[in-house]
Amino acid sequence: MKTIRLFDQFDRVHDYLRISLTEKCNLRCSYCMPEEGVALTHKTQLMTREEINGLAGIFTGLGVKKIRVTGGEPLVRKDIGGILDDLSQLPVELTLTTNAVLVDRFIDTLKNAGIRSLNISLDTLKRDKFRTLAKRDDFNRVRSNIDLLLAAGFHVKINVVVIKAVNTDEILDFVAWSDSAPVHIRFIEFMPFDGNQWAWEKIYAYSEILEQISGRFAIEKLKDHRHATAKAYRVKGAAGTFAVISSMTHHFCNSCNRLRLTADGKLKNCLFSKEETDLLSPYRSGEDIKPLIIDTLRKKAYKHGGIDAPDQLADPLHSGRSMIRIGG
Repeated sequence: MKTIRLFDQFDRVHDYLRISLTEKCNLRCSYCMPEEGVALTHKTQLMTREEINGLAGIFTGLGVKKIRVTGGEPLVRKDIGGILDDLSQLPVELTLTTNAVLVDRFIDTLKNAGIRSLNISLDTLKRDKFRTLAKRDDFNRVRSNIDLLLAAGFHVKINVVVIKAVNTDEILDFVAWSDSAPVHIRFIEFMPFDGNQWAWEKIYAYSEILEQISGRFAIEKLKDHRHATAKAYRVKGAAGTFAVISSMTHHFCNSCNRLRLTADGKLKNCLFSKEETDLLSPYRSGEDIKPLIIDTLRKKAYKHGGIDAPDQLADPLHSGRSMIRIGG
């Protein structure tokens, strides 16, 4: 049977699905979760293990080749082992994004699911600042678990959300880490979501990051793959690499191949799109959801959910969800 490929109106093929397993997290990072927290969706409205696997199977039948499991924090979900085992049976590359607090409990689970690459969220290399940013004192555990992953042979990417006057003073420390260890640092421009107090003045841009790094290190540009969100570099002779995800100042929407499924079964065709399509309810009713998926993708805007000016992304009328409720 011929596989349907998911194209949008701009002829971009979409073969990468991010699935959020939960809205819960064991950290409280302000750029992701509003200070007052979020009203969690009732358990009955969230995807079950069986529904996650069933929906994922439909997407792979439509040509999805890569699935990233996200949250919240996906490892807080009690049936995470079973979910990963289910997804590992699908014909996809399976990856995961985590804050690494619980990773030591799941090394074998990850290996058995065929996961070889993980993205770790870590915005500081200082314990006191970690406690301030994440509202939890788990820095030493996270660093220890990153070392554990490296020792076990995992490809480890470190996601660093860069916020001016918060952690810009640590950019060179992160790059130095990539020089001495096989970690792959990804500096992410601060993006606006509901309740995260975004302001343009807080953005430390791609050009500024690169200028700071090149002032200290001899660096070289690496080749970016076709659908890369990150502009990759490395210090010459380094064990690892670093990159910048310039969502706000140099968008990469022209090559986007990503779809997102929230923990409550809503399909978002763009991280910044306010519109979303309920797949879970019709799936539970036994309906064919393929037309819904195809129609949602065909409505995808060229960039940033149809918003031209980045400032408008922070408008409460546009930002329908906080990051914690979208999925990383």
